[in-house]
Parts: sequence; structure tokens; C-alpha cells
Amino acid sequence: MAVADAPTRARVARSILENGGSTTADLAERLHLTPAAVRRHLDQLLEEGAVESVEQRVFGARGRGRPARQFKITEAGRDRFDQQYDDLAAQALRFLAETQGEAAVVEFARRRVGFIELDYARVIAEDPSLTPAEALAKVFTDEGYAASVRQLPVVGVQAYQASAGAQLCQQHCPVSHVAHEFPQLCEAETEAIGRVLGTHVQRLATIAHGDGVCTTNIPLYKQPGHVTDGATP
Repeated sequence: MAVADAPTRARVARSILENGGSTTADLAERLHLTPAAVRRHLDQLLEEGAVESVEQRVFGARGRGRPARQFKITEAGRDRFDQQYDDLAAQALRFLAETQGEAAVVEFARRRVGFIELDYARVIAEDPSLTPAEALAKVFTDEGYAASVRQLPVVGVQAYQASAGAQLCQQHCPVSHVAHEFPQLCEAETEAIGRVLGTHVQRLATIAHGDGVCTTNIPLYKQPGHVTDGATP
């Protein structure tokens, strides 16, 4: 494939990274490309191991014909978007842990996510129409996390409140490789999210632990008496 095609191919890969599993039709519409052009780029990405092809899940009765294929980013593909200095960052944190102890690593992790509280207040002030989850998604996206919001149905005020509300989904994590060794980075994020919302939140999945998306459950209502524990699965 010509070198000139590389920027478009990168757009295809990033679109999959930011939006999750996508069909050829999804990508063509999203990127304003022809299906044939998208397939050409996908073939190259498949050959490089940057994406994988899986059968699209169909809910309900399946229509006639072969089901569409979805393309998902692979770990190798995700690596292309990660910071270049993962090894250096991991070495620095190992040194910090060895010389200053666990508490120093925790303090570093908490300082690193200081942007969450600062930027959340700014985003809400600039656009009060945003829901808390939407404001957080913007905060994380601006920091390179490719975040989005998945709304959950409200099933009644008597239901367990954590089952309603929204899920904050991060398709990408700039520190996932380092966080695999130092989960304190994920825990600090969860703590900060809980603080800005004033409610308990639950981390359901993390890229650092092998999941495809970092997912945090955000309840619709505040739960008096609860504080975030920063736990991750």
C-alpha cells in the first residue's frame, strides 16, 4: 500500500479504537469513505495485526445472508497509540516503590489524575447542560482516553441504584501497560471520579487487566453514606 495511504489507514484504526467494534459500513459512513476504500485499509490493518475480524453479534432473529463482520483493535494495534516511554515510566515507578515505598507510588498516582477534578469543574462551568458522565467523558477524551458514555435504563427508585445511570467507557488508556504492573494508577482514577461526583462509583473493567475497554459504573443518584474505595476488578 502506498505511503500516501498511511494517514487514512491511521484514521480507520483510530476510529475503531475510539468507537469500538465497527463494520465496514460503520467506518465508511463515519469517515466519509467508500466501502471499497475502507476494505482496502482494513485488509492492510489485518495483515499488520493491528485489527481483528469477528462475527457481529446479532440480538433477536437473524436475517437472511451472512452476518456482517466487525473489526476490533488488537493489543498490537492499541500499542501504536500508547505513549513511547512506557518502559521508562515503569522503571521510574519501580525505583520509587523500592526507595520510597508503596505510599509514594499511591501519592504519585493521585497527583497524576489531578486533572480530573480541575478539568471537570471547568467543563461543567463551560457547558452546564452536560450530564456528569458526559463531562467526565470530555475530560478523559481531552487527555487521550477516547472516552464515551453508555446510558443505562432506570428501572425504578426501589431498584438497586448502581444498576441505573451511566457507564463511562474509555476505549483507550495512555498508561495501560504501566497500570498493568501498577494498579494504583487505575485506583487513583476511580477515587477521583468518585470525589468529583460525590458518590460511590464502581470500576467494572480495565484495559490494564486485559479488558477491551475501561468501564466505570456511575449511578444516577447519589448514595448517602458511600465513599469511593478506588477498587478495581
